Amino acid sequence: MAHYDLIIIGGGPAGTSAAITAARSGANVLLLERSRFPRHKVCGEFVSAESLDLLANLLNRDDSGLLQEAILISKARVFLDGRILRTTVSPAAASIARLDLDAALWRSAISANVDTRQQVTVQQVTGIEPFRVITTIGEFETPAVVNASGRWSNLNLPFIEETPPEKWLGIKGHFTEPSGEPSVDLYFFDGGYCGVQPVRVRSQDLGMGRVNASAMVRADVGTTLEAIFLRHPALHERSKHWIAASDPVSTAPLIFRDPRPERDGMLMAGDAAGFVDPFVGDGISLALRSGSLAAQCLGKFFAGETSLPDATAQYRELYRQTLVPIFRASSKIRQLLRLPQMVRKPLLMLLESAPAITRFAVRKTR
Repeated sequence: MAHYDLIIIGGGPAGTSAAITAARSGANVLLLERSRFPRHKVCGEFVSAESLDLLANLLNRDDSGLLQEAILISKARVFLDGRILRTTVSPAAASIARLDLDAALWRSAISANVDTRQQVTVQQVTGIEPFRVITTIGEFETPAVVNASGRWSNLNLPFIEETPPEKWLGIKGHFTEPSGEPSVDLYFFDGGYCGVQPVRVRSQDLGMGRVNASAMVRADVGTTLEAIFLRHPALHERSKHWIAASDPVSTAPLIFRDPRPERDGMLMAGDAAGFVDPFVGDGISLALRSGSLAAQCLGKFFAGETSLPDATAQYRELYRQTLVPIFRASSKIRQLLRLPQMVRKPLLMLLESAPAITRFAVRKTR
């Protein structure tokens, strides 16, 4: 049975961030991903400024152009109840296609001497110190595991409570739009929202402007992007001249819970730890930061300077201090959006007349 210092389950931003950070500190790391890169994934493709330095540090030199070529998002608009709330995004965020981001981080993990395996499903994790990781290609042993397998993987099913009566789904697609602005636009309607922002795919850039349209809706509202566009007059008008530039991808169900950074001795990172409201645009940032934080907390354990329980406790506490406030702020905004329209009206009028309050609300989700 092969032995590793650390096994990481899931090759998205959280998993690769943990793998690169741990491997650069000298750990022998195995990274397992059940799918294959490159591939599209439901995502707003918005990387907030707070994580751009971390991302730059994680990428190897050959992929440094990913950030240099990224479209900078300096404005945001919220379309709600017939009003438009405008605010600046400062410092500017970056729009990076998940097709490019995941592949670049995977290559960086390989450059950091991580043992990377794609198209491998982890079937079960048993024991603790050592853990026994049972996969479709064999069994592995390790004293530490980072679970970055996402919010709805087979590994996390035992921890998922009963699904809420309302089923929410996410769906995303790329479309051509020649005159896109450097703005992230959120169109809210009864039963969900759709976010739109310009995006560039390095491997498919044909000199045509393109936008990413990513929606989260109740299943009864619509199951196709075309049906979702009809839910908002301004979005419908904007999308009339779009041409599909990618096949749509979807995911369901979307369930919001309090984040849990540790389960059964495993450190949880990214969406496996907690799923943040997509409209705040901090999902990729949380994934990168939580993965790197998990690996940093395990560093002293690998060096023999602390125990696994102590390293895990440190991760829980730092996660609570630095990342949980983002979940709380986004939850409060979600509750405000669910208020009846007549109750929201005076609040929207206040936000429209006082942009500083809107900027403050945006900062609280970072």
